[in-house]
Amino acid sequence: MGDVVDAIVGQWAKERPDVVEDFWPVELLARVQRLARVVDKSVKTTAAAHGIEHGEFDVLTILQRSGPPYMLPAGALLKASMVTSGAITNRIDRMEAKGLVERVREGADRRTVKIRLTEHGHEVIRVALADHLAAYAELLAGVDRRLVEQTAEGLRQVLESLGDTA
Repeated sequence: MGDVVDAIVGQWAKERPDVVEDFWPVELLARVQRLARVVDKSVKTTAAAHGIEHGEFDVLTILQRSGPPYMLPAGALLKASMVTSGAITNRIDRMEAKGLVERVREGADRRTVKIRLTEHGHEVIRVALADHLAAYAELLAGVDRRLVEQTAEGLRQVLESLGDTA
């Protein structure tokens, strides 16, 4: 048995046997790409079930895990969400309209804006996160837990080697 990546590599082995040894990165990276699509679909489905978009789910989780007072400067949200400043502004605008977050200006410098999770935002992310974790568990239900942990450790090492550190 095999997966789609095995089939792709097999096709290349027939078509270009001269480069088949150079396909070793494909064994991992193509699977990561395919897995990312599956995971993205799961997150979008869970978010939609709660009336939010994937990016909004991302912002809610960032604010929730930041701890009390569940408020961060807009720049910190920008950095954590890895999107453009225009995208984060639009996202916050939509979320504010839905009552999920609010903009807070503190002190003399009114240009400094922090984004705070509202009570409604807390409730939405509380329920959505539980559903999200259940969906993730369901995605991996057929995989041995030890293998999941080993794979996670291997991917951590790959990401660290690429400079993706805290």
